Amino acid sequence: MKSKKNLLEQLNNLPHFSKKAIFQLASQMGLKSSTVDTYISRFLRHKEILQLKRGLYVSTDFFAKNKNDISYSFYLANILRTPSYVSSWTALQYYNLTTEAIRSVTSVTQKVTRDYETRAGTFSYQSIKKGLFSDYSLEKGKFDFYIASPSKALFDLLYFRTNQFRGTKLEEIKKMIEELRIDIDEMSREEQERFYEKVKISL
Repeated sequence: MKSKKNLLEQLNNLPHFSKKAIFQLASQMGLKSSTVDTYISRFLRHKEILQLKRGLYVSTDFFAKNKNDISYSFYLANILRTPSYVSSWTALQYYNLTTEAIRSVTSVTQKVTRDYETRAGTFSYQSIKKGLFSDYSLEKGKFDFYIASPSKALFDLLYFRTNQFRGTKLEEIKKMIEELRIDIDEMSREEQERFYEKVKISL
């Protein structure tokens, strides 16, 4: 059982890991594949590792130590579905542009729309066409993550809310922002201009 404990200690140092990574670590320790499969089953059964999706995990220990760091949740969101960037309500809250309570991390992807309910949280992904998968950047820190700019986060929110702005007028967009209690005046003038430019192109 010492080898099982040593393997888990290695995994506890990783922000996330794949099944392949577990086998690579185990092979360096001289463990057989059949033994590793047994260990993975036990780790999951005893809740020592959490499954994000098939073949992708985080250790319960690492998650417990970092779960209150919002950058870690955003980092996991990027990893869970690639390529993607954090956007919509989640990004707007990150920029302090709304007081809306966020229950899941919302991201935009070029892949199909999908939600992941995991022990590490709920992650929602909305599919957008290639030409609009843009205007996001890498935030560097303890955990790096891709996030939409303030203007793009607002654009993405309304893009999906209005079914891609079909039959929507600019005045209706302004009214909607007010009704959703989004503090657009807290955005820089440059970001506000970018937002309205994006909207006008899409109307």
